[in-house]
Amino acid sequence: MEYLIVGSVALFTSLLTFFSGFGVGTILTPAFILFFPIDVAIAMTAIVHFLNNLFKLGLTYKDISRTVLLRFGLPAIPFAFLGAWLLLSFSGHNRTILQFNLFGKPCEMKLIELIVGTLMFFFAIAELFPSFKNSTIKHKQLFLGGSISGFFGGLTGHQGALRTMFLLKSGLSKEQFIATGIAIACLVDISRLTIYAKRIQSTDIQSAAGMITVAVLCAFTGAYFGKKLLNKVTIHAIQYIVSGLIVLVSGLLILGWI
Repeated sequence: MEYLIVGSVALFTSLLTFFSGFGVGTILTPAFILFFPIDVAIAMTAIVHFLNNLFKLGLTYKDISRTVLLRFGLPAIPFAFLGAWLLLSFSGHNRTILQFNLFGKPCEMKLIELIVGTLMFFFAIAELFPSFKNSTIKHKQLFLGGSISGFFGGLTGHQGALRTMFLLKSGLSKEQFIATGIAIACLVDISRLTIYAKRIQSTDIQSAAGMITVAVLCAFTGAYFGKKLLNKVTIHAIQYIVSGLIVLVSGLLILGWI
C-alpha cells in the first residue's frame, strides 16, 4: 500500500508541477513522512527532486533562455545561500506570533514566514488581473529578481515558488518558462549536493531504496506526460496553475504548516 500511495503522489505531483516549476518537495515530503522518520523522508525527497529535475532538463533543454538563466539564475544561487545562512544564524530571532494545532499537527506562525507568505499570496491574487498578468520584467531587472527570489527563498526554504513568481513575469514563452525554471532548479540542486550528501550519509537511506526507486520512476512518468501535454496548455493556463499553487504554498507558509 505504501508503494502505491507514494508512487501515485510522485506521479501526479510531477505531472502538475512540470508546468508550475515548484511544489514537488512540498507535496512529496509529507507522503514519505507517513512511512519514514522525518530525516530519512527529507533525504528521500532530495534524491527524487534532483533526479526528476535532471530528467526534465533532458526533456526541455533546447528551450532554455540562456539570457534569463545567466542573468536570473546565477545570482539566485549565492543569495539563496545567504538567505539560508541567515535563517540558520538567526533562527532564534524569528519571532513566533501564534502557536496552535491544525488537524492534530502543531503549527507555529512566525514573523518572516508571515511576511513572505502574505506577499506571495497577494502576488498570486494579482495574477488574476489583466493589467498585472500581462506585465513583464525587463532584462536589466533580472539580476535583481534573481537575487531577491534567491535570498527570500533561502530564508524561508521555498525557493521554487519565489523563483517562479519572477520567471513568470520575464516575458518567456511557455516552453522557455518551463525549461529555464528547470535549468535554474538543477543549478540550485547541484549547489546543495554537499548538504544532501551529508544528510543522506547520516540516515538509513538504504532501507528506503525500493521506495525511492518507485517514486523516481513515477516522477519520471509524470514529467514525461507533462511534456506531452505542453502543446495543449496555454501560457495563461500555466499562470493559473502557478497562482493556485502559490496560494496553497503561501497559506501553508503563513500557518506554519511547512
